[in-house]
Amino acid sequence: MNAEAARSAGTVPEDLEPETHAASRSAREPALRLLEAMLFAAGEPLDEATIAARLPEGSDVRALLAELSADYAPRGVNLVRVAGKWMLRTAPDLGFLLARDKPEPRRLSRAALETLAIIAYHQPVTRAEIEEIRGVSTNKGTLDVLLAAGWVRMRGRRRSPGRPVTYGTSETFLVHFGLDAIGDLPGLDELRGTGLIDARVSAGITVPLPSDDPALKDDEDPLEPEFDLSFSPEPDQGDDDER
Repeated sequence: MNAEAARSAGTVPEDLEPETHAASRSAREPALRLLEAMLFAAGEPLDEATIAARLPEGSDVRALLAELSADYAPRGVNLVRVAGKWMLRTAPDLGFLLARDKPEPRRLSRAALETLAIIAYHQPVTRAEIEEIRGVSTNKGTLDVLLAAGWVRMRGRRRSPGRPVTYGTSETFLVHFGLDAIGDLPGLDELRGTGLIDARVSAGITVPLPSDDPALKDDEDPLEPEFDLSFSPEPDQGDDDER
């Protein structure tokens, strides 16, 4: 059966024919090249609206991103979606080869890691609420470290006595940890699977469904424009790790 007969019989979809596919890709080639150049030159992840504004009118942005992502999948650099945006990133299996060329980052203290996890899962959350969950006081410097890293942001003020500041995670947090959305954080079953939570933990223990909705909650007020965002000195490693 020749190609024409196969088409008549409906056994070969037109969009799978080599000639048609090649012609279609050729028509998209200028947009693909421009998209690739934009992503390569970008200093930060790009959202689809920004990409669409710079591509030729009528370009199917999602189709182009899907095609470019497939092209890059087997390469040393991958096209990935993080924080709802797109960026080029070193393939995960090659990261260890480049680690020697990167400066060794300062490790977060146990207190900072616990505080970051609580903010990620419980946001919006105040310092007092963080301390209640951790069971120990939280040094102000611990929060300042997370704020300085750009992983945590001040959202607003809680409508309660003292009007404490509420904290949440940032887009930088999602980018750093390779998350498309905060909902991609592991749930209880996944945490058990990694050994981070004892498999025998009480069945009543639950992991909250994280949400980083930028809109303020009903019990939050916006921060004052002149709010002081300066950071205090970083705490010593054991400032608030004592149990």
